[in-house]
Amino acid sequence: MADGRGQTTPQERIAGQIGHGPGAGDVWVFVEQRDGVAAEVSLELLGRARELADRLGVRVGAVLAGAGEAVRALAPALVARGADVVYLADHEDLAEYLALPYTRLVTGLVRRHGPQIVLYGATTTGRDLAPRVASNLRTGLTADCTDLRIGDLETKGVVTRDLLYQIRPAFGGNIIATIARPDHLPQMATVREGVMVMPEEDPDRSGEVVDVPVRRGAVAATDGPILLPESDFAVRVVRRVQEQKSVDLKGARIVVSGGVGVGSREGFALVEQLAETLGGVVGASRAAVDAGWIGHDHQVGQTGVTVRPKLYVACGISGSVQHRAGMDQSARILAINKDPDAPIFSVAHYGIVGDLHKVIPMLIKAYRTKGSAATGVGTSTGAAASPDAGAAPGAASAAEGGA
Repeated sequence: MADGRGQTTPQERIAGQIGHGPGAGDVWVFVEQRDGVAAEVSLELLGRARELADRLGVRVGAVLAGAGEAVRALAPALVARGADVVYLADHEDLAEYLALPYTRLVTGLVRRHGPQIVLYGATTTGRDLAPRVASNLRTGLTADCTDLRIGDLETKGVVTRDLLYQIRPAFGGNIIATIARPDHLPQMATVREGVMVMPEEDPDRSGEVVDVPVRRGAVAATDGPILLPESDFAVRVVRRVQEQKSVDLKGARIVVSGGVGVGSREGFALVEQLAETLGGVVGASRAAVDAGWIGHDHQVGQTGVTVRPKLYVACGISGSVQHRAGMDQSARILAINKDPDAPIFSVAHYGIVGDLHKVIPMLIKAYRTKGSAATGVGTSTGAAASPDAGAAPGAASAAEGGA
């Protein structure tokens, strides 16, 4: 209910909607794992969950499912990354991800313990599991968030305190939407890999591992083992096929990306030459990938990979909201574009207004001529950029380039 000041608290809403068992009001992360190795996005979410939980004064819970000693051995590592409680479901029927058993498991745990926030990675697994759980719990879900915060919301004179602000681009990236749900719990969101900063591992942290009993059965139960009916296993995993990524954008110190301004598949040869010269890797905008000029593994942005390199070079990229969301945390950004009003210049530390087909050869020549041991590029156009240079963040400068 609302208090005398027309305010509601998370505890009041939790008690009225999804129970008040051990862990009520906590912040949870569904941890994806394969062969006992946690997905990086799950570890990143533990870091943000820790921040949210500290703000709310609650605990961080990690839901971990699988089978075998490798999965069980992962639990202490999750505690070291920020979890206070690890809900471990170790059962042979959970060895491989299957939508129905996992949905029943997570739904059952949420109903028993009552977390106020549940976060998932925006992976193929998370995008399959999260909406199923949300549907079963009759709550909402915000996909592909770029930020998560805690704040208050006032509606019709009632202030709802400590809501999860779920922030993401909307309407084709033309706006940044802040979404909040005061009426339904738990609050659920998916977040793409690389958006959050992975927390440092603290081997001295202590936490609790709660074994979740699971077995096959046909009768629902409010306590005891979570029952997985035979009907949940109509689908089985026959074979696992995994394709290795052709490029490691996330781990690169230097990323040189091309957009539609490159002009063609052949035009990416210039981008590749610059990346090779600087010792970096090749990235791309979504428009360039959609045009078929380069593979999806190279895509940077909201629907691609989020990167934080020491140096990011944007060649012929206008700088849509989606693209900027995937690279604006880079230490140094150099933008090359014909259009002086291109949005990419708003986040660039250094800019060159000119034809990239003329500017890039000049940069390559200047870099090779100087033979610099550092990862900087210097030209007479004023577009010098070193990953470790001391320019003030956000101080973009546009210089006429390309004779």
